[in-house]
Amino acid sequence: MPSVRRAAYLALAWVSFALGVIGAFLPLMPTTCFMLLAVWAASRGSPRFALWIREHPRFGPAVVAWEGERAIPRHAKYLAVLALGVSILVLALTVSLVWLKAALVVGLVLVGVWIVTRPEPSLGSVSASPSRR
Repeated sequence: MPSVRRAAYLALAWVSFALGVIGAFLPLMPTTCFMLLAVWAASRGSPRFALWIREHPRFGPAVVAWEGERAIPRHAKYLAVLALGVSILVLALTVSLVWLKAALVVGLVLVGVWIVTRPEPSLGSVSASPSRR
């Protein structure tokens, strides 16, 4: 792979990872989606970095569960639905255009339904992480 493309993937991976870490501490910023993007980009730019993310004690289990089973842990579902609810409340109080408010609320509700209907990881995938190579 050309070094410019590899560097771009690696930069995207690091930026996504940093945003995911920030999201772990800021209530309305997502974590898992940034970690998934980081692993995807790192897999193309630095497989070693991708493996490190998958084995990370805080972020790894959710990433591995999604990659292996397309599953979302229950605590992540609760946090996502809570964040979506707060976002809907903020939209309801701040957006003045009724059609825009309705469209955004419907979109967020649909995202929430999609998240809630994802399976939860099996016990084996939550505790298991890939072996170090």
